Amino acid sequence: MRLFVGLDVSSFDMKGCILDQEGSKVDTFTVSNDLPGATVLKERILGLAKGRKVESVKIGLESTSVYSFHPSMFLHYDEDLKVFDTQVFVINPKQIANFKKSYSDMNKTDEIDAFVIADYVRFGRNQMSIVKESQYVALQQLTRSRYHLVKMMTKEKQHFLQHLNFKCSNFSHEVDSSAFGNAMMDLFLERYSLEELAQMPLDELAAFLQEHGKNRFSDPDKVATSIQRAVRSSYRLDKVVEDSMDLLLGTSIELIRSFQKQIKEIDKAITRLMTGLSQTLETIPGIGPVYAAGIIAEIGQIERFEDESKIAKYAGLYWRKHQSGRFTAEDTSLSRQGNEYLRYYLVEAANSVRRQIPEYREFYQKKCLEVPKHQHKRALVLTARKLVRLVDALLRKRQVFAQERCVKI
Repeated sequence: MRLFVGLDVSSFDMKGCILDQEGSKVDTFTVSNDLPGATVLKERILGLAKGRKVESVKIGLESTSVYSFHPSMFLHYDEDLKVFDTQVFVINPKQIANFKKSYSDMNKTDEIDAFVIADYVRFGRNQMSIVKESQYVALQQLTRSRYHLVKMMTKEKQHFLQHLNFKCSNFSHEVDSSAFGNAMMDLFLERYSLEELAQMPLDELAAFLQEHGKNRFSDPDKVATSIQRAVRSSYRLDKVVEDSMDLLLGTSIELIRSFQKQIKEIDKAITRLMTGLSQTLETIPGIGPVYAAGIIAEIGQIERFEDESKIAKYAGLYWRKHQSGRFTAEDTSLSRQGNEYLRYYLVEAANSVRRQIPEYREFYQKKCLEVPKHQHKRALVLTARKLVRLVDALLRKRQVFAQERCVKI
């Protein structure tokens, strides 16, 4: 006999429903979402399992941020439950919502949701167990936090450019240098007015850039000239507005630098953890410890996936088929579902790898030429999908990368 447990988890409690292999309700209950409540849940499952000669227990929970993490790990690691070949599945809520649509006239309550989750697990629709080792969990928290910091920094950079366009409307057109370089940001922090920048001696401005840019400008005079050209051709602002823009630019710069500092600290922590983890992804040219960590943290044990196509689908790197009768659509959109963190790190890694490995560079260029619009974005996603095959092969076979054995598409 087999038991299927569905748990609807909230910050306060867990609503449970236990079904047998025929789909009949064996038990329903509510326990608190804490260690005592999880212990009661465990004892309840064990009592039913022992009394019915149960061969296996499958437990399903929706992925509800931190609320499902602790109970899933508690149930997965429990030695008493392992006797009954217990498996724990953390399921995408969208999958449960879609599955629930097959039931007609069903209300939305926590008790009903627990039943639907149990029935979903009973049908065997979810085959992937949770990530096991603590190293993967630790890496996952770090790489996901880094992802959110990068997103916030990107958004702040957009705000910065918007404010910069107010202050110096021609900067982006005239200046052939990043506005986010250390020298440029220090220049904006000084809160020079446009007139001051326009009248500043060229050699003084060039010396400022070279000093704050740590001598990284190959031609500081040329950059200084372009800045003054942009300043002189830009619209002038009222002093009140310009002062406001200076304040906002300074605030954005401080935020961006703070994000950069925190990302560096997280990168150091990721690198330390990766030194103790056996993996071969870093042998791929273009993939360092951060990108490797982001991929490994979300994949976990490669054995959780049947093959590379399952990894691609888990990451959302697949295109839905649209077919009816003899018609098959050729133009279909990329799935918007999947693990956004894994998709991000795979795409970023692919962008780095295609600059290092000729095969991936040629593949990227080929895909760019296939369409007139969104060439880079489409080609990069397709390159990331190709990279999934290589990642799967190296992790599954525990091999190091070798150009002559590079996985072909």
